[in-house]
Amino acid sequence: MPALHSPTQETMTTFSYITFLATLTIFILTSTVRSCPASDRAALLAFKAALHEPYLGIFNSWTGTDCCHNWYGVSCDMETKRVADINLRGESEDPIFQKAGRSGYMTGSISPSICKLERLSSLTISDWKGISGPIPACITSLPFLRILDLIGNRISGEIPADIGRLERMTVLNIADNLITGRIPRSLTNLSSLMHLDLRNNRIWGPLPLDFGRLRMLSRALLSRNYISGTIPDSISKIYRLADLDLSLNKLSGEIPASLGKMAVLATLNLDSNKLSGKIPDSLFNSAIGNLNLSKNTFQGYLPDVFGPRSYFTVLDLSYNNFWGPIPKSLSQASFIGHLDLSHNRLCGRIPAGPPFDHLEASSFAYNACLCGKPLGACQ
Repeated sequence: MPALHSPTQETMTTFSYITFLATLTIFILTSTVRSCPASDRAALLAFKAALHEPYLGIFNSWTGTDCCHNWYGVSCDMETKRVADINLRGESEDPIFQKAGRSGYMTGSISPSICKLERLSSLTISDWKGISGPIPACITSLPFLRILDLIGNRISGEIPADIGRLERMTVLNIADNLITGRIPRSLTNLSSLMHLDLRNNRIWGPLPLDFGRLRMLSRALLSRNYISGTIPDSISKIYRLADLDLSLNKLSGEIPASLGKMAVLATLNLDSNKLSGKIPDSLFNSAIGNLNLSKNTFQGYLPDVFGPRSYFTVLDLSYNNFWGPIPKSLSQASFIGHLDLSHNRLCGRIPAGPPFDHLEASSFAYNACLCGKPLGACQ
């Protein structure tokens, strides 16, 4: 029987080397699959190059070939390994902010290179105070974009005209910037939009007449702009709308009575406009619990239509031209937390009992001839 020969040292060395190469190849291939594509990495670095953040060093982690791991504020899709989310907030409880003991400050602009991130789902670059320049027009070419949050910067220019192409968008927040121009007509094509915040910009012109096409909208915040024209009646078709803020604009005309028939509208702020005419009775017996109509040009008698369905945490009708007595039916409201009827032309005795027994004199000041508690006694 022939003797069995053991493998030589040379054979074992060759085998180990081949095994090492195979393992290394598998590792390299696996790493390549798990890391972000070079095109996404290049787009992020171009985006970073257009910005300057001098205090926190949030971009210090943007090194290496894999932008899907440990790049501050960057997240990738688990399956495609493409960049899906950029979340950079200038005000945060993140340890990097706590260690620095300050909020963020960043200058520069948003590079159009961001549009090369074809699978981008959310883009948040908020509260950096110094980022300027326009919203890149190419942003509307990102088919998966759901969230665009640029609040608290110095971004200028107009909202991209074809913003309505972003069919998946649920949040559009560009408040506290320097945005100008009209609200694009295409904006009402955003059928998935739930949160719209355009506050504190320089937007002018009318609201789109078909604003009511935004059927999924729950919050519409457009205060502190130069929006003019009338309030579209179509808004009442937005069944889910709970918060509507059109204050501090240049709106005119009357309030559509249909707003008082909306099922879930809880907050309606229309103060500091040029609205006129009679306030619809429906507003006082609706789901609205926070109603601010102050600083307009409403006139006439206050409707005597309050009842058990009237529940107001805030009811502010100050700085208008209402005359006549305070409606006695106000005492039938189920609750009124804060009432302000000051700076009108009301006259007569203030009704006794709730809610009037817990209100201060400032709620009734600067009227024609109101009297009784908490003001002076009636003659």
